[in-house]
Amino acid sequence: MTEQTANPQVITLDKIGKDDIDKVGGKNASLGEMISHLSDLGVSVPGGFATTSEAFNHFLKETGLLEKINNELAGLNIEDVHQLAETGQKIREWIIAQPLPESLEKEIRAAFEKMSGGEDIAVAVRSSATAEDLPDASFAGQQETFLNIRGIENVLIAIKEVFASLYNDRAIAYRVHQGFEHAEVALSAGIQRMVRSETGASGVMFTLDTESGFDEVVFITASYGLGEMVVQGAVNPDEFYLSKALLREDKPAIVRRNLGSKHQKMVYGDDGSTTKSTKIVDVEKEDRLQFSLTSEELTELAKQALIIEKHYGHAMDVEWAKDGDTGEIFIVQARPETVKSRQDRNVMERYVINSDNAKVLCEGRSIGQRVGSGKVRIVNSIHEMDKVQTGDVLVSDMTDPDWEPVMKRAAAIITNRGGRTCHAAIIARELGVPAIVGCGNATEILTDGQEVTVSCAEGDTGFIYEGLLDFEIQTNSIESMPEIPFKIMMNVGNPDRAFAFSQIPNEGVGLARLEFIINRMIGVHPKALLNMNTLPREITQAINERIAGYASPVDFYVDKLVEGISTLAVAFRDQPVIVRMSDFKSNEYANLIGGKLYEPSEENPMLGFRGASRYVSETFRDCFDLECQALKRVRDDMGLTNVKIMIPFVRTPNEAKQVVEILEKNGLKRGENGLELIMMCELPTNALLADEFLQYFDGFSIGSNDLTQLTLGLDRDSGIVSHLFDERDAAVKKLLSMAIKACRDQGKYVGICGQGPSDHPDLAHWLMEQGISSVSLNPDSVLDTWFFLANEKPN
Repeated sequence: MTEQTANPQVITLDKIGKDDIDKVGGKNASLGEMISHLSDLGVSVPGGFATTSEAFNHFLKETGLLEKINNELAGLNIEDVHQLAETGQKIREWIIAQPLPESLEKEIRAAFEKMSGGEDIAVAVRSSATAEDLPDASFAGQQETFLNIRGIENVLIAIKEVFASLYNDRAIAYRVHQGFEHAEVALSAGIQRMVRSETGASGVMFTLDTESGFDEVVFITASYGLGEMVVQGAVNPDEFYLSKALLREDKPAIVRRNLGSKHQKMVYGDDGSTTKSTKIVDVEKEDRLQFSLTSEELTELAKQALIIEKHYGHAMDVEWAKDGDTGEIFIVQARPETVKSRQDRNVMERYVINSDNAKVLCEGRSIGQRVGSGKVRIVNSIHEMDKVQTGDVLVSDMTDPDWEPVMKRAAAIITNRGGRTCHAAIIARELGVPAIVGCGNATEILTDGQEVTVSCAEGDTGFIYEGLLDFEIQTNSIESMPEIPFKIMMNVGNPDRAFAFSQIPNEGVGLARLEFIINRMIGVHPKALLNMNTLPREITQAINERIAGYASPVDFYVDKLVEGISTLAVAFRDQPVIVRMSDFKSNEYANLIGGKLYEPSEENPMLGFRGASRYVSETFRDCFDLECQALKRVRDDMGLTNVKIMIPFVRTPNEAKQVVEILEKNGLKRGENGLELIMMCELPTNALLADEFLQYFDGFSIGSNDLTQLTLGLDRDSGIVSHLFDERDAAVKKLLSMAIKACRDQGKYVGICGQGPSDHPDLAHWLMEQGISSVSLNPDSVLDTWFFLANEKPN
């Protein structure tokens, strides 16, 4: 056997760069690139060395394995999962049985001795294929990684295991699906100093939102212990979004947090061998109820992501680890994001379920923005893959990248465990298969053969519905939108969908309802949070479950409002976002946790204790102050001055005056720091006395729903008279004209944010003729209305 190669078979990471993919594979080339070029800019990457692809090819040729492997793969049908498994196992056993060439082993030993300095250090041994981490194919999770490997003998064993993993079932199938020849792909093993994240935290981050493709945020997932738990989808991690623009401006940048269950973590095992180097332990309850990273750590981590993205000029998928002993944060992998960054942004695709009363069976974190339906097939191991036929819904505790050959058959995928950045989620996105991960108990709730519909088209939360629901796919081209004489804005209540909605042609948010944020993200009456010490035990317990991870009950309320509002403001950063202060009716407030303790029982809540009347009331003032605190933080601390404040249901000019004074006492003075105050024009008196009300506001936003029912004297929720409800009624239009004229005469903003223009494009056309400044529509009606007003049809 010839033992020598022409070139070095081992290279230190600091001697390689991004152009060396053919030499050391995508992963190692990227690590070397960051060490060489980004260390001085603040990106920390643990050092190490890598074997070369030439060394791998030399190993296969000299042992006679190359020809044997190629012959074995030539007749393989990857759709036959049993044949695939048998072939893969046979090839891996061949590789592991062969000793490494003496020259390669000698170089590895010398490099490890130099790196360790004779100390007993722990290293990670990672795979790096010459066809992975490419802009058009991630090869995420296809080969093996070994953590906490100690001693040179164990390192040598791990390297051979990594070499063999080029022929994992999933890797073989993935190469075929991506059009790569097996013989053209070689492997490099990267040996890198371990980061003591077993006592800290680790996870994955993307420099865009993985579901919508919105590229002005950094998305971070984090959990305790070694990172493989997050990568493998074995744990439900914490999730965070940070605004890139705010990071660059050194402003508070965290716009959303979701607390994960983090039930288990991976830590160092009993020894440094490949079989016992790690183990999984339970996380203490106290730790589970806290976020795994602080605000300062999140900011530091996200800033490293920005540096990496800027250097590569591409959206990135980054693995990171925090050393629990030193508190330092390290980058351990970075590769191009390969799904959302490649999509055509000029084509809008929406999945819409045509059912209003579907039964939700369970829910989790949504992957992709599609809908799929079929029969449930519960799979407990790879040996049950045959159960899943084309069009079935794959349900499992967790998936593994090894399952990729069968994942492509599924209409949808559902798991108990996992986060939105695990390998299985990345593969599901690449395959275009909707997936819902982290459901908790889907395998217990769902039954084999049960027909379900899986919806990932409703925001961050994915829903599994009972039965095969009817749904449609709407596709529009937005490459060239026709001009119209006024602005089309959007009504956006759910911050979860803000990033996706922002990609629809728009001029900002004409109505962001604070009560939607309170209902969806908080769920607790503010009075209950202000008076936790006096609450019944069962209510206190329910609240404590909700506020986990936040400093106090009140902090929870204000922080969640800040997160919801800032998410909207960041999504529409270059456009106005009009945030309406809470407009719950008493019966709606009563439905929040603890609400029945504080809300009056009213015969007609629609005309009762709501809107401005609440804000000026001594009984609700402290709750309104919390809303003001949140708005002030968003505008003044975060610098999101595109947020405007809107006051709903103002009955008299005197009430308007009182609200404006209360806002000013809370640091929200009209005109200061560019603050504009908008009033909802939704009562006939608002239009009749428009000039008087406009003394206190910078414009009107017409609420056509309430204005119509109060003008016509009917309850729009009553089925008996609902047929009379029509925003195009002559009396309603007369009031609309009065409000529009008053604003135009004073040179002030006037828009409409009610349901009318969304339901009736002809009303939107009439408003256009009246000279209205903007029409705010529900997102699903924006394109149709836009084209209607321009007398064009959508493509």
